[in-house]
Amino acid sequence: MMIRPAELAAIKRGEIDLAFRRWDRPRVKVGTRLRTGVGLVEITSVERVTVSSLRADDARRAGAASLAALKEAVSYRDDRPLWRIGLRHAGPDPREALRDQVPDATEVAEILAWLDRLDQAAPHGPWTRATLEAIDRSPGVRAPELAAALGRETQEWKRDVRKLKEKGLTESLAIGYRLAPRGEVVLDHGGPPRERAPRPSGTPLPRSIGAPATRALRAQAVHSLEQLVDWSESELRALHGVGPLAVARLREALAEQGRGLRGD
Repeated sequence: MMIRPAELAAIKRGEIDLAFRRWDRPRVKVGTRLRTGVGLVEITSVERVTVSSLRADDARRAGAASLAALKEAVSYRDDRPLWRIGLRHAGPDPREALRDQVPDATEVAEILAWLDRLDQAAPHGPWTRATLEAIDRSPGVRAPELAAALGRETQEWKRDVRKLKEKGLTESLAIGYRLAPRGEVVLDHGGPPRERAPRPSGTPLPRSIGAPATRALRAQAVHSLEQLVDWSESELRALHGVGPLAVARLREALAEQGRGLRGD
């Protein structure tokens, strides 16, 4: 179930707790927890409804400007049933906490054995260590470039990286990836710790701002939300690649910290 970043932010704030979808049959179940850019979103209800049954309260809870706007939004594919889905923010993604948990020797051995099983089962041959090495060497580099360097097709390689992310070994950035502290320990096992640049401090820029805005901010040595409090909207908008949508997403992320841009 795809949910737009602005809606995810509103779900986290408790402003939205409904969504409407046109599906042949329900594609989510009550109790399912979706992993999203704002953490876990839980499905609390799934109910088939009609357009005529919609009320102003439904529109408000779905984040629509009005009942008429909601009805217009669900008017597409009107040959399919309309589903009313209840939503709630269910806390942070557990993988985020896992990334910072440094494994002991026993757990490292278990992770290495798991990596060996992935390598043995892969039709394209061993890939886990090479992937960890590539991400470690090139944090923040786009997936197509990393995949090409490894002789892999991008989408297939990204699916493999998600398996590593499930174990807390890697984390996704606004552009590219980096090893999590947990992944660094696993990769360094059996040898001396590798020399790495210090990890950027602060809260990473949200992925929802898009690659052009991320590149523009990186070019200005802005790598965290905390650095943005010294910037005004006009200064951000003057950067090539930073449009009104990116600024809105940055404002939303800052607001969650109780912060804002200069002049807000």
